[in-house]
Amino acid sequence: MNDPCLRSLRTDCLTERARQTRRHALRCCRNSVCLFLFGLFAVVADVRATSVAAAADLKFALGAIVAGYEKETGRKVVLAFGSSGNFARQIPQGAPFDLFMSADEEYIFRLAEQGLLRDQGRLYAIGRIALLVPNGSPLAVDGQLLGLAAALADGRLQRLAIANPQHAPYGRAARAALEHAGLWQSLQGKLVLGENVAQAAQFALSGSAQGGIVAWSLVKAPELASLGVAALIPENWHPPLRQRMALTRRAGEDASHFYDYLQQPAARAVFERYGFSLPAR
Repeated sequence: MNDPCLRSLRTDCLTERARQTRRHALRCCRNSVCLFLFGLFAVVADVRATSVAAAADLKFALGAIVAGYEKETGRKVVLAFGSSGNFARQIPQGAPFDLFMSADEEYIFRLAEQGLLRDQGRLYAIGRIALLVPNGSPLAVDGQLLGLAAALADGRLQRLAIANPQHAPYGRAARAALEHAGLWQSLQGKLVLGENVAQAAQFALSGSAQGGIVAWSLVKAPELASLGVAALIPENWHPPLRQRMALTRRAGEDASHFYDYLQQPAARAVFERYGFSLPAR
């Protein structure tokens, strides 16, 4: 074995065997990586959350529904809250939502006409508005807005919060109610406009305004109920807040499953608990 030729041959054989072993190991590694990545992509695809564009009045009610849904099904839902008008502008621009829950059904009808939704969807709730003032406020609270009128007349009322009527359905309802009460013109210069009705409620309770006209569903939430006093405004003082939802064209099976869940008794009971009127099934 001292022959240099034999030593060289042995070395060559060992080297070739090592190369073969390394090539086999690399093939196994590549296969493992592929299997891992395939499994990872499959998991990611399987758990892709349903993305929901939701009117701001749903902040607490829908949050409660989703908590129950995720616990029951293990499926994930991601909520984005804002004004319905803003969402209606974002969806044609490619905003990645699977489900649009609008506070004004007209936005759903318009998007459906443009072919951006599967269909015209379903009416899921009818909303109400209320006068809300923080605890300790000198303003008298009543649904007829008589206390508001008195405070406006004697100068006690300097700021009143509502959602922006230009793109928020609850802002338009607040304006209609104030017009019905004959207060709209007198309030010009005193209105604090929220980007949406949830922000208007925040203004009403935080000191940015002395009160506000906001969604009854927000007032009913325990998170806000302890912070102020509220009174329902008659529903015939403003156009009905017919709230409609629809799936977008990008919606998949998970989104369809959640959409169906929202029409079931468990979800409807939550809507009702937060002060919504429910459409017939």
